[in-house]
Amino acid sequence: MAINKVMQAALSALSYPDIDIKKTYQIERELEKITARRLKNPFLYRLWDHVVPCGDHEIPVRIFAPPGEGHHPLLIFFHGGGWVKGTIDSYDGVCADMAVMTGRVVVSVDYRLAPEHRFPAAPEDCYAVTREIFLDAALLDTKPEEIALIGDSAGGNLAAAVSLMARDRGEFLPQRQILIYPATGTDHSDASPFPSVRENGSGYLLTSKRVRDYMELYRSSAADLQNPYFAPLAADDFSRQPRTLIVTAQYCPLRDEGEAYGEKLRCGGNRVEIVRMPDALHGYFALPVRFELVRKTYDIINHFLKD
Repeated sequence: MAINKVMQAALSALSYPDIDIKKTYQIERELEKITARRLKNPFLYRLWDHVVPCGDHEIPVRIFAPPGEGHHPLLIFFHGGGWVKGTIDSYDGVCADMAVMTGRVVVSVDYRLAPEHRFPAAPEDCYAVTREIFLDAALLDTKPEEIALIGDSAGGNLAAAVSLMARDRGEFLPQRQILIYPATGTDHSDASPFPSVRENGSGYLLTSKRVRDYMELYRSSAADLQNPYFAPLAADDFSRQPRTLIVTAQYCPLRDEGEAYGEKLRCGGNRVEIVRMPDALHGYFALPVRFELVRKTYDIINHFLKD
């Protein structure tokens, strides 16, 4: 169903175009702790925590096993939040749903957040966790060909970055990645080459101003804007990447850059599927599975994983 005028007015009121995330991110983190969707019945799920050593720190991960005994393939999940917000705690509900809906073990990565830890801290943490899982098959009893990367928004950006890093460093290479409304570019001004930045940059919850603020908090210097691990569309080489599913949302400012990244991967010789979810807003994937758009997205994901 298309967004009607009443819904549009409500969305505009909730979009907070004038709030400066650079000044309020700590408050928003605290609010996120209060409002995050938790597990309704934690005893129904099998989950446990683990840490991965990385230089002078450890990276927490939370592992969600689907119902039933036996062997399960694996999803390594990187959460959204503009590289500034989001934790494994705030994504508990999403990851538990993901394990149930896909029948796969889900490893949720609690990478370091900006601005306390700016680029490249987040992709390096995500790479370290992915490397450990790929290079130690006994860790989660999973073969490399049974592992896929998945992330939403900033997490989609990180999944794409890890795949590029894996190819460039030559230690392992994921065979599949799922990027849900990923951030892949750097220009979210009115001069952006992507129409969705202007068409959906205000009035649809995630604003283009907020994206710019997130990126300013995340980057260490202007040079990062040309780094493909910061912005995958900046890559010079799109070859030898995993088979890719990109899911975008119709009313998302990141829609066109996500789809453009898919086309770049396709031109680089990779197998790519691009699906635009009609009448969807940025962030919809974090809703409970009772919502039709979420169920449809899992249908698409499962078909991609099993094909």
